[in-house]
Amino acid sequence: MNQSITGIDWLIIAAYCVGLLAMAYWLARRQESREDYYVAGRNVGPWPVGLSIMATQCSTNSILGAPAFVAFAAGGGLLWLQYELAVPLAMAVLILFVMPLFRHLRLVSVYAYLEQRFDLQTRLTLSGLFLFVRAFATAVTVYSIALVIDLITGLGFTASVLLLGAFTVLYDVMGGIRGVIYSDVIQLVILAAMLVLVLLFLLDASGGFSQMWQAFSAERKSALDFEHHGFGDGQTFAFWPMLLGGLFLYVSYYGCDQSQVQRQLSTRDIDATNNALLINGLLRFPLVLLYCLVGVGIAVYAAGNPEFVAALPESDNGPEYNLAVPLYMINVLPTGLVGLSLVALFAAAMSSLDSVLNSLSATTMEDFVRRFHRGDWSEHRELILSRGITGVWGGITLVMAFCVGDIAPTVLEAINKIGSLANGPILAVFVMGFITHHVRGPHVIAGLLLGMAVNGACWLLRPEISWLWWNVIGFAVAVTVAMAFALVWRSIAVDGTVDEARAPSGSDLYETAIRHHLQEEAHYNWHRRSLWLVAWFAALLGLLIFIND
Repeated sequence: MNQSITGIDWLIIAAYCVGLLAMAYWLARRQESREDYYVAGRNVGPWPVGLSIMATQCSTNSILGAPAFVAFAAGGGLLWLQYELAVPLAMAVLILFVMPLFRHLRLVSVYAYLEQRFDLQTRLTLSGLFLFVRAFATAVTVYSIALVIDLITGLGFTASVLLLGAFTVLYDVMGGIRGVIYSDVIQLVILAAMLVLVLLFLLDASGGFSQMWQAFSAERKSALDFEHHGFGDGQTFAFWPMLLGGLFLYVSYYGCDQSQVQRQLSTRDIDATNNALLINGLLRFPLVLLYCLVGVGIAVYAAGNPEFVAALPESDNGPEYNLAVPLYMINVLPTGLVGLSLVALFAAAMSSLDSVLNSLSATTMEDFVRRFHRGDWSEHRELILSRGITGVWGGITLVMAFCVGDIAPTVLEAINKIGSLANGPILAVFVMGFITHHVRGPHVIAGLLLGMAVNGACWLLRPEISWLWWNVIGFAVAVTVAMAFALVWRSIAVDGTVDEARAPSGSDLYETAIRHHLQEEAHYNWHRRSLWLVAWFAALLGLLIFIND
């Protein structure tokens, strides 16, 4: 697939990578402490943070996978858009009920809250789970993206890992979270611009939007599936699992995952934090719609050019449809624009990796290194140590990328579902902290483990249940188990006066934080602004109903 990549294209790629390093070096000169490194001195505006969050979600797997799902996947099509309906609702929940507390506590690691509310064991359990799952998933991401880069460029797997990983780790180590945020903004702009350009080329090849839409398969135009429920009928992408399961997934991911919360804590005040979430809730759907329309164009182009699909590399399951977009870019775009298109793919990959590496470092530093270190460090020493930990995690994930290829491909695919095994139970742990008085650390850990176990049983024994439902099932099981353990503990306790005195502080702190930040500190009425997100959800649902008809 590398027949059209010229020296000019490689020069553009090199200029982009060098530019990122120069920006990271410039930002590094402003860092004086670990708080500068991990939360940018809590002084970033809402637009960079909101766009950075969007950029992380637009990974290479999404940019390549969504068009392939729309154009070629069995049972695919515009059903992908259902997945985005839950985003504005999730952002409203976070704005009103989650972020005010985290801002009140001035956290660096979101898991530090769990020690304040429950105990150290709960904090370390959730933090350790995050480190394991994210490190392994990141290694798999590096592996899969490096395969794509190798197929596109012909560089070889090792060189592809180094090209992607080395630059990402280096600018991440230097730039910290501020470097992550601003590089993500640049990457998102490049990515969106190239997707618009590719769509324009596809529209031109089809004779315009009307012609392209008419030529698109009627069955793939379906954007909503109300006929199935996904709870045992084998239909993963039905409406209800994508809406309800997606809501629990997004609240957990954006509100309880260090890789997302850390950037939200980098903003200057509660208004900036909530505006960043508002931006993500309003703008993410148009971006996803853009690359789904690219998928529509690719489907029409492939139907009219059978040699296009024949040119795709083969795998055990047939053509590698995920490479359809880069193949089109390389074969159709002129010299120079090919280089920019590859930069866009690299940008999507880098934006997925940089924030994860920084959050792995922050979690390690805050929940383990500083938590158990006795004595004081200077701010400069903490900064150097933070950079070193980021570099170590970068090295670990790159080395692991060379190891995961020995795992069976079915396991590699299954790793993408691990998040849904844990998202619901993790959310349950935080919710129990927010709203209960008497649930304790051991109770929520038991709920977490049993919730994940039930989801695992669904995976192995009931594969016909949509994995999106696991987010709801795991949450419900974890809450039920934690509440049951708490009731049993209270009923058999002989003398619980000391322990009982500690528990109410968790929910009292939650109520105080909500009242202070949303009613006293905020300059906007966030209950009213959250209605914008509800109205946006209704508008998007109406749009999908219109497309469906």
